[in-house]
Amino acid sequence: MRYKEFILSKLADQPEVGDSFDIELDNIVLETGILGFTDDGIVVDIDAIGLSHLSNFQLDEAEYQGKSVPLGKKLPGDVKKSKVYVRKPNGNIVKVNFGDKKMRIKKSNPARRKSFRARHNCDNPGPRWKARYWSCRSW
Repeated sequence: MRYKEFILSKLADQPEVGDSFDIELDNIVLETGILGFTDDGIVVDIDAIGLSHLSNFQLDEAEYQGKSVPLGKKLPGDVKKSKVYVRKPNGNIVKVNFGDKKMRIKKSNPARRKSFRARHNCDNPGPRWKARYWSCRSW
């Protein structure tokens, strides 16, 4: 869900220039108004404090190659066993593929679990946009 759809979902009727509305983010209410419309979004009036809260707010959906995808949710994979969509620090959405389709994970066996976690250095799994992070999280 992009910001435009997010803001439109907060409005009851067809929005018009001059309409005011509240956005609630993490128990903070932002009072804002519509200044205008563009082809890809809505121009809203928001103060600096509200802008800092809005920029820190992470939506749970994003657009990846033209389709809406959930962020941070492990899904069945297409090329590998599993996939997950994540947002990198630079703002790009990436698809992380991980796991072997032909293998079951046998994490209930303590010896196998210990060996896997040692082999993949799961004590320090690295960033969320790497396969090792998600593979270690599964184990």
